[in-house]
Amino acid sequence: MRKFIRLIEKIKWFGLLGLPIFISDNVIWKILWLFWLFAILKAIIKLPLTFQSIAQLCSMFIIPIIDNPVPSIENHQGKVKYSLPLKGNWVVVNGGITKALSHSWSINSQRYAYDFIKLDENGKSYAGNKMSLDSYYCYEEEILAPADGLVVKVYDHQKDSAIMKNNGTDPLIKNLAGNHIIIKHDDNEYSFLAHLKHNSIAVKENERVKRGQKIALCGNSGNTTEPHLHFQIQNRKSFIFSSGIPICFKDLQITDTINYDKYDSRVLSEEKNCDRCQYIHRGQTVSNKL
Repeated sequence: MRKFIRLIEKIKWFGLLGLPIFISDNVIWKILWLFWLFAILKAIIKLPLTFQSIAQLCSMFIIPIIDNPVPSIENHQGKVKYSLPLKGNWVVVNGGITKALSHSWSINSQRYAYDFIKLDENGKSYAGNKMSLDSYYCYEEEILAPADGLVVKVYDHQKDSAIMKNNGTDPLIKNLAGNHIIIKHDDNEYSFLAHLKHNSIAVKENERVKRGQKIALCGNSGNTTEPHLHFQIQNRKSFIFSSGIPICFKDLQITDTINYDKYDSRVLSEEKNCDRCQYIHRGQTVSNKL
């Protein structure tokens, strides 16, 4: 099925050759124009993901109206200070509190989100066969509750996505976030932990969890190119129709990552900090203080 979807993604573009259909009745243009039907076929096959993508696009216009102004480090004072939802040293490969380093600035719920992986001293996230999930250092590592709270949603219906060539994403995914957990920590403060390993979630909905409690294992489910943890704090339960909140961490060890530029060549920049919170950003190695 993966090969079939990849094939129709390519051949649909032959429909461009049929554009002369608007100025000519030649049958060849009509035949070429029919190649656009493959685009419709792809949308049908990936219907759940198509709906999610449309909803995400709508949220970019709706959320700034509902949450005016949207949360920022200038106007939002969260009630909870969070721990890293991970054991040991991890590297931030996406995320920050400024537009320059943001995970996804225009997608409101993910504006202050982070992606975490593990890197070795050579800036590599795996050893051995790149196409095998077991080769990645962070795969099956424990995921922890970032603070006390109530589990309000558990989704565990997707197998791990396959590693694709050319850094692409698995065409068989049905949910952008893959397997995930949502925890309510306070009014308008929910943590969202995504891309979890299938059948590894150790908590249930309506269960109370404690800071540092094991809740799942790191996986590669959903819209991802390699195993990692996606972590964000949002002001509503909905992954899409919510605003992201700058995450106020506490008691972290934070250092620059050795050879990070070998993994990610994007430019790094300094970010703001404050006395009350520890903010982190792309390119840093982070861990909880023991």
